[in-house]
Amino acid sequence: MGETARGVAVTRVRGGVRATGVDRAATEEPLEVRLHGRPFAVIMRTPGADCQLAAGFLLAERLVTSPDDIGTIEHCTDPAADHPENIVDVTLVGADLERLLADRRRIITSSSCGMCGRLTIESLRADGPRLPCNMVVTPRVVNALPAALRAAQAVFEETGGLHAAGLFTTGGRLEAIAEDVGRHNAVDKVVGRMLLSEALPLEQYLLFVSGRTSFEIVQKAFLAGIPIVASVSAPSSLAIELALDTGITLIGFVRGGSFNVYAYPERVTAESGE
Repeated sequence: MGETARGVAVTRVRGGVRATGVDRAATEEPLEVRLHGRPFAVIMRTPGADCQLAAGFLLAERLVTSPDDIGTIEHCTDPAADHPENIVDVTLVGADLERLLADRRRIITSSSCGMCGRLTIESLRADGPRLPCNMVVTPRVVNALPAALRAAQAVFEETGGLHAAGLFTTGGRLEAIAEDVGRHNAVDKVVGRMLLSEALPLEQYLLFVSGRTSFEIVQKAFLAGIPIVASVSAPSSLAIELALDTGITLIGFVRGGSFNVYAYPERVTAESGE
């Protein structure tokens, strides 16, 4: 596995005084995802959990729906390949590869882009019924999410430059966490881990992310069956629309003991005694 952070030269200016030193920067490198040995996507990411990232990405791209669809997923074993540590090869079970790729193009996904492989916006629209409203969470649990996620961010502590995604139980226990230069990648890593563990759908969990909540993050949550998505920042208008369409409770601005609920507030219950 590659380094998640690297030493870099830095000039610090404090009170008009300059001083040179060494800092730690979050690593960003390309990960090439191959399908049956054929290049499919290049994802700019922080090294680590690469197979989980690839699995979560393929779920979001709807090339797989369960771990049974994946035959093998592993780093490149070709000794002649350049940087095999940055290549993951996936084989799909019983797949008509040409048909699966018909409405997609080979893509480069930046660390800020979550679903760049689709040819049309309409193809991003969610498939399937709305998620059922069979779980609830209390304000106390929601308000505790930022601190719980932050405490588990080991690489952020070192660099200050990574997003994170955490999968929590309704009681506030952190089940899985991933860090990456891209918040979409962090979500894919968390979802991919659970996919490969045969734990989908994630109907009894909530997803908490650093940064804003985009359409793509809500889409990834829906495909994984996650009914509650929360973040420290604002959701986009399209994220709110998709949450309303898919039955996802969308929570934003979780900070300082308060938050806003933009869709399906009935999943956020009053504390006992209130």
